[in-house]
Amino acid sequence: MSMEQELGVLTVSTRGFGFIDVTNELNQWVQEAGLEAGLLTMLLQHTSASLVIQENADPDVLRDLADALQRLAPESHPYRHSAEGPDDMPAHIKAALTSPSLSVPVMGGRMALGTWQAVYVAEHRAMPHRRRVALHFSGTRSLA
Repeated sequence: MSMEQELGVLTVSTRGFGFIDVTNELNQWVQEAGLEAGLLTMLLQHTSASLVIQENADPDVLRDLADALQRLAPESHPYRHSAEGPDDMPAHIKAALTSPSLSVPVMGGRMALGTWQAVYVAEHRAMPHRRRVALHFSGTRSLA
């Protein structure tokens, strides 16, 4: 088996501040590309949103995480950068505290996440946005 690469983009429509589970869409992309084993790298191409791996079972985890991020970077603070509204700089801070990119192993044609893990786009702005996640897979294809 030889190493191969696959590139793609996942577009995600957000509803404003919160978390969007993109695990199924990512696994579908992996499967449709016929990818078997390797490393999937994802980059969210924005500075006011991020990617996180978090619990997928209890929605209170995401609610508590959202509350904590709001406390760490409140809109009420007098930020210098406010060109796009009061949620702009807090969104940049929240994105800096999390991450724009993730790398997840692929095994058996699926991301090798733990039982209670999911990949989320974390939208840090108040208004809905269309976010792009650049995808890069390096590994082997299915034999089928």
